[in-house]
Amino acid sequence: MSTSDNTVTRQIVLDTETTGLEATQGHRIIEIGCVEVVNRKLTGKHYHQYINPEREIDAGAMEVHGISNEMLADKPVFAQIREDFLAFIAGAELVIHNAPFDIGFIDAELRRMDARHNTIALNNSIVDSLMLARGKHPGQKNSLDALCKRYGVDNSQRELHGALLDAEILADVYLLMTGGQTALMLGGGDGSDGGEEASGSEIKRLDSGRRPLPVLRADEQELVRHQEKLAAINSASDGQCLWLSTGEALGEVAPGND
Repeated sequence: MSTSDNTVTRQIVLDTETTGLEATQGHRIIEIGCVEVVNRKLTGKHYHQYINPEREIDAGAMEVHGISNEMLADKPVFAQIREDFLAFIAGAELVIHNAPFDIGFIDAELRRMDARHNTIALNNSIVDSLMLARGKHPGQKNSLDALCKRYGVDNSQRELHGALLDAEILADVYLLMTGGQTALMLGGGDGSDGGEEASGSEIKRLDSGRRPLPVLRADEQELVRHQEKLAAINSASDGQCLWLSTGEALGEVAPGND
């Protein structure tokens, strides 16, 4: 969110797919998906890349994301996409569901290229949306699918895991979970190009030249049934029916209220 000195807050919602569960066992990243959020608005900018892991994908992992070894045979290796990826996330706060998993794999890839690399968390602040969800919903399921159901986010296309799709879904969930809106920012990422912004908090005003809404009054039969209902309520409550006690039964509109 922007502050009084017009500081721009840039977040990158990030997800990865991998050859297996443990980076420490030599498993590699095969897909990275990132979605940009500026001042809590989706800008429409994203980063997406499939990566040749230079090793086989575990059968169990393949069942989760559906990415095969053959699909990645002609894709670049991580060393070839490193600079573009780091440039896209540079200076941004990273929003990741179960952040230690993804950060562990990213750091492992970077260390293969430079053993002196420490951790990406030194250059980017990180929000773990899983920990955030557990704090807000203790004792409940807080998987991405569970959060989609809880916050009404459409994940009907998520038959298999996919890094970009999951990042897009997580962006919606995160903004809803943290009390923000999920509108797409039209134009430039910071709105500096003069383009209009679609804002979920924008006030919608009615056309001043619109036709007046019709006033539908109760007919005679409806008034009779209403009085009968009030009489029944009054009898059941030992004379405590407030509508009768105030003398404002349906159809008895005070002057000036129509």
